[in-house]
Formats: sequence, C-alpha cells, structure tokens
Amino acid sequence: MPDVAATRSRLEHTFHLTPGPILDTRNARAPEAERAAAGLWRRDASAWSADADVQKKILNRLGWLSSPQLMADSLDRLLAFAASIKQAGFTDVVLLGMGGSSLAPEVLRGILGVAPGWPRLRMLDSTDPAAVRAAGTPSESTLYLLSSKSGTTIEPNSLAAHFRSTLEGAGIRRWADHFVAITDEGTELATRARSEGFRDVFINPSDIGGRYSAMSFFGLVPAALMGQDVAGLIGWALAMLSAPQSAVDLGLAIGSAAGSGRDKLTLVLPDALEPFGLWVEQLIAESTGKHGTGVVPIVGETLAAAAAYGRDRFFVRLRMHGSDADAMRDTDTRDLEAAGLPLAEIELPEPSALGAEFVRWEIATAVAGALLHINPFDEPNVQQAKDATRTLLDTYTSQGHLPVPSADRTIGGGVTLTLSSAARQALGVHGPEALLTLLRAGDYFALLAYVGPDAELATEFGAFRHAVRDRTGAATMFAYGPRYLHSTGQLHKGGPNTGVFVLISATPRTDLAIPGEPFSFGTLELAQALGDFASLDATGRRALHVHLPAPDRRLVREVADALIEPRARRET
Repeated sequence: MPDVAATRSRLEHTFHLTPGPILDTRNARAPEAERAAAGLWRRDASAWSADADVQKKILNRLGWLSSPQLMADSLDRLLAFAASIKQAGFTDVVLLGMGGSSLAPEVLRGILGVAPGWPRLRMLDSTDPAAVRAAGTPSESTLYLLSSKSGTTIEPNSLAAHFRSTLEGAGIRRWADHFVAITDEGTELATRARSEGFRDVFINPSDIGGRYSAMSFFGLVPAALMGQDVAGLIGWALAMLSAPQSAVDLGLAIGSAAGSGRDKLTLVLPDALEPFGLWVEQLIAESTGKHGTGVVPIVGETLAAAAAYGRDRFFVRLRMHGSDADAMRDTDTRDLEAAGLPLAEIELPEPSALGAEFVRWEIATAVAGALLHINPFDEPNVQQAKDATRTLLDTYTSQGHLPVPSADRTIGGGVTLTLSSAARQALGVHGPEALLTLLRAGDYFALLAYVGPDAELATEFGAFRHAVRDRTGAATMFAYGPRYLHSTGQLHKGGPNTGVFVLISATPRTDLAIPGEPFSFGTLELAQALGDFASLDATGRRALHVHLPAPDRRLVREVADALIEPRARRET
C-alpha cells in the first residue's frame, strides 16, 4: 500500500474556489457545512433529518466511509482473484450492471484503461437489442460480472439470462464458471450464485448505497481484472478521508450555489477525464434531486463564452496535473472567472488519484445535501419508473401488446409525438413542435434516448442538444435510457419542476428474445421508455415522447429541426 501520509500531502492545494457572487452565502453557511462534516465522522444522522426513522436509514447508508479500509484489508483477495482469471485464459470481461453498480468501473476503464495482457472490459447497461449484440465476445474466453446491489434489478438479470443461453448454445456445459456475482448479503443473487456454482461471489457491505460504492467491490473487482493499480486507488481514497477539508469546501460551494439559485452544476472536463462526468452526474442528481429541490449536474456540454450563460450556473473544472491539453483551457475558464461566475478548480496529481476524487465528491455531496435540507442517501422516486415499467410488462404478458398513448402528432417518416399533460396544458393551442418555447430562465433541457450504440445517432443527439443550448441559453442534459433511470431519473421526477424533456425511443431494426421471459429486449426497452414518460407525466413535468419507426439519424435530425424552428420563429 502507498504511504497515506505522503499521498495526503500531494492532495494539498488541489482544490481552488473563486466564489464570485456566492461568496457571502458561502461564508454564512460555512458553520453548517462543518457541522454536517462532523456528523459524518461521528456517524450522526441529525445533520440531514430530525426524524428518528430517517436517521436510522441514513446510518445504514454510511458504509462508504469505511469501505476504502475494507478494500485495503481485501487487497490480497482482489489481486489473487484477478490473477487467477488472467491465468485461466479469459480475454474479455463483460460487466452486467446498472447505475451505481457499473458507472465507477466505466470511469476507471475510460480513464485508466486496461493494462497490457489483462482482459478487456465492456460495460453493458442497456436493454437495446443492438447494444446487447454489440457486447458479444468469444464465449469460451469471456467472464461475466453480474453486478447488482439488490440482486433483483431487471436489466442485469435479463442480460445474464441472455449470456447464459449464449454460453450454453456455444456448448459450454459449465456455464457458471463464466459468471461472478457482486451483490449484498442475503439477496436473491447471492443465493442463486452460490446454488448455481458461480466462479466466485463478492459480498459487498449492505450499508453502502449503489452510487457511493465506487471504492468497494463494485468498483475494485473490475479494476483488478483490468490490471489497474488497485493499491494506488485505495491509498488515494484513504488519503482523502484523512484530509477531507477540500471535500467539505466543495460541498459547501455546491450547496451555497444551489441555495442562491445557481443549481446547474456544470463540469468542465478535458477529454482524458470526460468519463468521470457520468459518475458525478449520477451521484449529484440521485442524491440531491428530491422533494422539489436539487442540484442539476451538467456534463458533456461544450464550453461557451461566459456571456452565453445565465445566473443559474456554478462551474467546476477538473484537470490532470501536467497536462498540456488542460493548460490550453486556462483561457476559457479565466473568461468565466473574469465574468464573475463562480468557479471551482480541482487538479488530479496523477491518474490513480481518481480514488481520492470518488471520496471527495461523495463527502461533498453529503455536505451539500445537509445545506439543501434533504437526505442525500435515499432515492424515493427511482422505484416509480420501475413500477410503471413492471405494470406495462404485465399488461404485455396478459394482452400481447404494450398500451401506447395516442400521439398528438405524426410527422414525416412515421415519427409520433406525444405530449405529457403538463406540456399540453402549457402549450395551449400550439402543437408539440413548440415544446422548446416553454423553456424559461432557470429551466434546463434534457434529451433522453433509448437507442443502442451508434456513432451517427450520437452525433445527431449532440448537435440537437447544443443547438438547444445555443438557441435558448438553457442548461442541457443528455442521457441514454435505461441507464439514466438509475441516476438522473430521480432528479427528473423528484427535483425542481424546471426541466423540459424530450424522450426518444425507436423500434429496433432487429429484436432479441430474453430467455425465460414472454417479452423481448425491444419490448422491455420500450416499456421502460413508456414507463418513465408516464412517471414524468404523473409528476407534472413538461415532456414530449418521440417514437421513431427506426433508429435513423435522418429521423433524429428531422425531429430536431421540427422542434427548434418554432422556437426560432417565436424569437423573431
């Protein structure tokens, strides 16, 4: 293990804040932030709730504070397991998970990569048939990580059924030798993994919430399999826990900014750190977006001139020490600072310092939650979309089709447009093409896409998103479904009613059966889209469901043009 004291000294001066207009609020609320931090260290839940039942639940979600030490104690097991997988000749690892069970490994893969000679890692958190097919690897040399805290999540379990069938179809009799489970004790998955003879089972402490699980078995089993410096990641995490003041300061800044109306936390990331935004997005949105309040994380937006931003932004820039590419962005962020916009800057001393960043942001989120007077450790609205999906699938099972609401408009190529009740009422005599005229100062736009991996589609979605930002000045979000249901979906339904949503689904070109289920992956994906749209509707959100007859970039562009043009006409 690295010398934690030496590592801790390298964390000094890695955080800098230019508070600008939030200075007075920050100073006034600093004592409150310190009390919240003290509550964390004492495991005192009163910083987040005065309700005894809520406090008990919070105390059962603070295991992430001791998880880095548990991982240090488990280092030999992690390294021995990874070495055995490599020695057994596995060339590929496919991680089947959703949300907190999969995003940290995706960040680690995207930033640290796979060491030479170690298995390639793919993360699959989609029910789109094309995405499932794209994750296909040589069956005889592939290991599947079935990663689920609850053990009952429909997406990874459906994917596991598919890949078990794939292994059996390839003539692999001992299919369970190709499966490893990561879950909590007492779950159906833990029981099944043991009874069916999975190659290994990693039991994570049950007092760690999914989005706080980066420095636990959920994050570090995949890291070890990629041949990464697991000891270094753990050492950096322990260093941040031993010197957490910069994390508290970050939480104070986030909470103060949101309390001052600057609730659009905008991350400015170099290409090398871009995957980190996915994890922060989930942590912030799912932790703070509830009871009508919340911080809206904005990741993946191209940086614009300072004049393009409203008074709802707070910027956080991350950079890697010594990176020339990061240095080139200094001028851009200085422009933001000169314009008086609040800006925090974080420097990573080295790539393995991601371990410290996971902990920094977890502490910061907990502190920000206290300042916003919410419980950052629950997710009361996530189950809502799951229940809506289950109801739709039950209807499909009994009736042979999904109940699809009548469309408000059908445009060229057979694209259907369906408004939520709140959007329809707000638009009055105007049709669904006028949805973007509903964006007002302080609102945000979210583009939500249920499609598989397609570079051309991704380009069109990016162009659409940034056209909305440039045209309206609104902060914008983009996410793939069903992934976002386990992350930003909580904010969408439980946070402030300031979002305008465009949800896009598409009929897959080729569907794929789910072994043991009466519905296919394509039906499951559409049910998830319809279920979430119904949840947005039920919570009074201004939303539009766009269904494409095929995942075609030309259709996406047609939809974007149809929605942006009415906004342009209104402005002129």
